[in-house]
Amino acid sequence: MNLKPRYAVFGNPVAHSKSPQIHQEFAKQEGADIDYGRICADIGGFAEAAARFFAEGGQGANVTLPFKVDAYNWVDEHSERALAAGAVNTVIPLGGGRFLGDNTDGVGMVQDILKAQNVGIAGRNILIIGAGGAVRGVVPVLQDEKPAGIVIANRTPEKARELAGRFGVQTALLSELPADGFDIIINASSGGLSGELPDIAPEVFGKCLLAYDMVYGKEAEPFLRFARASGAVQTADGLGMLVGQAAFSYQLWRGFAPDIVPVIRTIKEL
Repeated sequence: MNLKPRYAVFGNPVAHSKSPQIHQEFAKQEGADIDYGRICADIGGFAEAAARFFAEGGQGANVTLPFKVDAYNWVDEHSERALAAGAVNTVIPLGGGRFLGDNTDGVGMVQDILKAQNVGIAGRNILIIGAGGAVRGVVPVLQDEKPAGIVIANRTPEKARELAGRFGVQTALLSELPADGFDIIINASSGGLSGELPDIAPEVFGKCLLAYDMVYGKEAEPFLRFARASGAVQTADGLGMLVGQAAFSYQLWRGFAPDIVPVIRTIKEL
């Protein structure tokens, strides 16, 4: 019988997930012994798989693609972050068969920018390229850091305007962005998943302190290379965001706040 606290990440596919290694590094920091696995649920089968996992003693779960909306619909209560995102990536048992859904993606990115990249957000002008679900999760957390302004630019202006109205930020067309106008530029476009560059002029990066891609690994490289060549002082992929969102999940489950900086270094070496 396994007496270790049990956690897991749900996804499909999920074999590539670095979450087990990340959470084991957090457990080392805490001096804890945990069991953290990967669960590949059938498409359309998240609710059944999650119910089984928690019935068998699971104490917390992360959720990745394509189940974040399924998780949102499955839990009983939502954090403000989850409500803003319309998606859940962290499930916390409340007892009595009830579950809270949270979304730690925005916290993860902000912690990476502040702690690992050492770039301040307060008073900065921020451009976000893209208007998908990931953006809904990060905008309110960025706003908490009091930037000077946030602009959302997207290939389809309607989606950008919808988000802008929801959060009280500005929109712009990718083709009409001002030169030298942004301190932090975040690529959250769906094209980033396939390494596709957004249609943005090099001059937009003229005063960019940090260009950040929310995906990590080789998919992020085309955007980051373009940003560096266009004048961005510093670039970063989303690996630190991945570690940061996991760290906040771990804290929600266990009350221990891991230090993300050494874990980012460790995971980069895997």
